[in-house]
Amino acid sequence: MVRTYVMLAWTWTRAAAAYPVSFTLMVGFGLMMAAVDLAVILVVFANTTALAGFTRAEVLFLYGAANIAFSVADMCVGNLDKISQHIKAGTLDTMLLKPAPAWLQAAVDRFTPSRFGRVLQSVIVLVTALAALDIPWQRAWMVPVMIATAGVIFASLWTLAGAAQFVLTDAPEVVNAFTYGSGQLTQYPFSVYGRDLVRGVTYVLPLAFVNWQPGLYVLGKDDPFGTPEALRFLGPVAALLLALLAALAWRQGIRRYRSTGS
Repeated sequence: MVRTYVMLAWTWTRAAAAYPVSFTLMVGFGLMMAAVDLAVILVVFANTTALAGFTRAEVLFLYGAANIAFSVADMCVGNLDKISQHIKAGTLDTMLLKPAPAWLQAAVDRFTPSRFGRVLQSVIVLVTALAALDIPWQRAWMVPVMIATAGVIFASLWTLAGAAQFVLTDAPEVVNAFTYGSGQLTQYPFSVYGRDLVRGVTYVLPLAFVNWQPGLYVLGKDDPFGTPEALRFLGPVAALLLALLAALAWRQGIRRYRSTGS
């Protein structure tokens, strides 16, 4: 399955590289869009030294970690949010007839390597923040774990969004708000949000495990909402449960689908 994905992604990458000027402009546009989000944070800290108890380096650490995972998931599986287009056009029928899983084909369809610019920007921000924070090695091991966990969570959210479009075929913007809204939400410390919202994204939709709970462990901070310390280490479990739920929802969506007859 991985080999098939890589082969299809490479095919789309070669097609994009055939137009180098357009490809370069798209990468640059991605960097500019990512720079806007970063600029907002920098503007905030141009007027204050802390945001809800977090310094600029700490906020940039949370931002960079979350955005690496979000940008990679967006690049690799973000096209799942276009499944309604395949349903309307009848191209989903073609995917179901091929030996590769429909999920994989929908995820890699029109793979956009130019989104790598956002990944690169996030990596630079994270590395810069880590250098400024000087995280002890005893806690640094959590950084790659939280990024991998966040990647699974975001990929699962996109899968759920795709599965929802088997029912909501005329409301792709709704699921876009769900996926991209989650990415925006995790760019800031959860201490800036209300307690009820944080409870919802901890115990219902596990966005707190993207960078908030593991980030508190890495930074050596207590949770201002008083959640148990054990939650700092439950990110992989939350990601696994969400992935299983997403896989079940996708399977049910495929079973519910009725061919367009094309």
